[in-house]
Amino acid sequence: MIYSDKEKYSSILENSIDYLENRGFENLKADIDGYETPKSYTKKGSDIAVTPDIVATKEGRKYFFDISLKSEKPKLLKSKWLFLNALSNLKSHRFKLITTRGHIQFSKDMLEDINLSDKKLIRI
Repeated sequence: MIYSDKEKYSSILENSIDYLENRGFENLKADIDGYETPKSYTKKGSDIAVTPDIVATKEGRKYFFDISLKSEKPKLLKSKWLFLNALSNLKSHRFKLITTRGHIQFSKDMLEDINLSDKKLIRI
């Protein structure tokens, strides 16, 4: 999700963290109270910063999670997903998308638009 939607969907972020903890993920970092903030990546020559919603590890492998919700700025969301996907491929990490009921079709359409339709959505 983009930064402007963080407060609006904080309950979904908390539910996602609980889901991941129950699935055995450790060292969770999230941009929410009580958790360490994940590392931000800043675009060179601009003030745009990309921060994954959740970063966790499982069995020695690092995972980037982004929450996929309907947004008023889909272009910004697409560029964030493309960057996180490229970063995870470069460093042999994993990139996953989490979505909820009512946002699944939006997420699938967005993934098709940026040729990431091979990504499976985690539905909470």
